[in-house]
Amino acid sequence: MHGGKRGLVAPQNTFLENIVRRSSETSFLLGNAQVLEWPVVYSNDGFCKLSGYHRADVMHKSSTCNFMYGDLTDKNTIDKIKQTFDSYESNFYEVLLYTKNKTPIWLYMQIAPIRNENDKVVLFLCTFRDITLFKQPIDDESTRGWTKFARLTRALANNRNLVQQLTPLNKSEVSHKPSRLAEALQLGSDILPQYKQEAPKTPPHIILHYCTFKTTWDWIILILTFYTAIMVPYNVSFRTKQNNLAWLVVDSVVDVIFLVDIVLNFHTTFVGPAGEVISDAKLIRMNYLKTWFVIDLLSCLPYDIINAFENGDDGLSSLFSSLKVIRLLRLGRVARKLDHYLEYGAAVLVLLVCVFGLVAHWLACIWYSIGDHEVIDETTNTIKTDSWLYQLALSIGTPYRYNTSGNGRWEGGPTKDTLYISSLYFTMTSLTTIGFGNIAPTTDGEKIFSVAMMMVGCEYPVTTHFLNCTWSWERMF
Repeated sequence: MHGGKRGLVAPQNTFLENIVRRSSETSFLLGNAQVLEWPVVYSNDGFCKLSGYHRADVMHKSSTCNFMYGDLTDKNTIDKIKQTFDSYESNFYEVLLYTKNKTPIWLYMQIAPIRNENDKVVLFLCTFRDITLFKQPIDDESTRGWTKFARLTRALANNRNLVQQLTPLNKSEVSHKPSRLAEALQLGSDILPQYKQEAPKTPPHIILHYCTFKTTWDWIILILTFYTAIMVPYNVSFRTKQNNLAWLVVDSVVDVIFLVDIVLNFHTTFVGPAGEVISDAKLIRMNYLKTWFVIDLLSCLPYDIINAFENGDDGLSSLFSSLKVIRLLRLGRVARKLDHYLEYGAAVLVLLVCVFGLVAHWLACIWYSIGDHEVIDETTNTIKTDSWLYQLALSIGTPYRYNTSGNGRWEGGPTKDTLYISSLYFTMTSLTTIGFGNIAPTTDGEKIFSVAMMMVGCEYPVTTHFLNCTWSWERMF
């Protein structure tokens, strides 16, 4: 069903939203666990402010923060951090790192692997807290020769915000050993949500548009729409009344399924303009009424049943037959469904072949309709010997004959199967610019249609090449 966004057909992943909301006062970054060196895929403002790096500078660097290592960074701690990433474990360390302006700071770094619904580690969440205040003052080149009290005063001045947030530890607790801050800053389960897709809560009578049932149902509608796209032009062009009980039952079942689809669409969620799943019943109904309801309603009317039992004037019967063409508008929904598979090369190839065959089928039906309209002159009740239908009838030995003893109409000619196959053969040879000439246009109407058909055949390769370039460009960006 039509929605605000075209491609979102799955549950939303709210992991990053939860992390940002629950860790608003924490500096953190996310690393890709599926790529070598675990590159950073996201860093919040707190980490950028703490490290002095812009977000663009941090992106795609290693989540181990090796770009912040310096001369005083403990080599043993570096090895332990790398080992934690290699083994996909959760651990925490107190490590000395350097900001962008080469200022050394002590950070409490916690590494937590994020697993998806298949229990596979897909991300690393690294959180940081500045604990410089609780460590011995750092003796770097800028403070070399300073007294211990002077270095401590400088550390306090550089960490005023931390002093306001945390209670200082006792003097006996300030040492090079791991502090008790690790216990206070450990992430709980509420801070570390699972990286998985979260299904929105919906009322009992509302169906999620990406659930298994709705996906299967959409494929059934897709197949029936292709069936309609093939049979409707054929029935309209060849004027086939569905007096065959088997075909009448099949078409009636299709109409009922389309009617059930309308009912389901009134109870199916859709994706809103902001990417959220809309499950409110009133909004769903209003959205469907404003989009596909009219087309779906016209496409499910029982035209075949009305046409089968219509014994009056042929004009009314032809009108009902022509109205069935409205069902072809459902192909717009088919194109939207197939758009999700355009990233696969084989799917694109199959789609292009199917579109070519469908266009050839439609043109074959039109080609026959033109010949059937022009083969007999209604004003003089004579047959046009230059029509392609008359020439085909002579070549296969089934000529037209005038029934003088009966209703006084022209009878005979090729069967409908032969006429359709010959029409499809002509359109295929014209679209592929082969044109053997054994079936050729002779009347003005046939020639005009043939010119238009050859123009379509010339434009098709250009259009497909343009679409392929467009899809490739969209996948790149």
